[in-house]
Amino acid sequence: MTVLKWLLIVVSVGYACGLAGLFFAQRSFLFPIPTATRTTPQAAGFPEAEEHVLTTADGEKVIVWHVPARPGRPVILYFHGNGDFLAGFFGRFRELIADGTGIVAMSYRGYAGSSGHPSERGLLQDAAAAYAFTTARYSADKIVAWGFSLGTGVAVALAAEQPIGKIILEAPYTSLADVGAAAFPIFPVRWAIKDPFHSDHRVARVNAPLLVLHGARDATIPIAFGERLFALAHDPKTFVRFPDGGHNDLDAYGATAAARQFINAAKG
Repeated sequence: MTVLKWLLIVVSVGYACGLAGLFFAQRSFLFPIPTATRTTPQAAGFPEAEEHVLTTADGEKVIVWHVPARPGRPVILYFHGNGDFLAGFFGRFRELIADGTGIVAMSYRGYAGSSGHPSERGLLQDAAAAYAFTTARYSADKIVAWGFSLGTGVAVALAAEQPIGKIILEAPYTSLADVGAAAFPIFPVRWAIKDPFHSDHRVARVNAPLLVLHGARDATIPIAFGERLFALAHDPKTFVRFPDGGHNDLDAYGATAAARQFINAAKG
């Protein structure tokens, strides 16, 4: 009995330490900022873009890159993933702007030259500043909100509150609480998570045409989460499944082409 008692104590202490570590370190896991270095578009090899610094409602300074759209063309309002930075995306952006489509891509607070520390509330304030910047230059019906991975929660939250033309969700989730609970089933993640990003609670308020892109081999955000979110969304909506696609490689399987077709299609 003594051995069993001590075993239970050791297991209990280990579990409590694991739970405490998960709770206090969760934002470092969720927002693994790859670089705090500010890189200009010119230094990144993307001189087509203009750099702007926006002030958020809570006083942070966040960077956006803007490639103006040609007259009559739409503009993509792009929200990147949790481990991304703008200088790593210029190849994709260059492909997207080839037909005159514009880009407004933001660097979240704490990322690559933007001030502050990331959180769900903070990222939504960053998105609001980027949306205000965009609507000052384009009509709302020309805006295509595009979120990748973490950024899908930002895009859904914005589109649930503000008018946009279309929305693209690449590797989306129902909520980060769901993703975390699946990854750490022995811990009460839904209770402990600080930044749940509940797209499942918000997507029903999105009225813009929707495109979901998801890889069947995505090990980071399994496709089942994207399928569940898609089921909750209003029509018109389209789901493109990439059988061999993972999390970060959908461009290799035609994601950009599918997105361009969706962007250029008439609404209906």
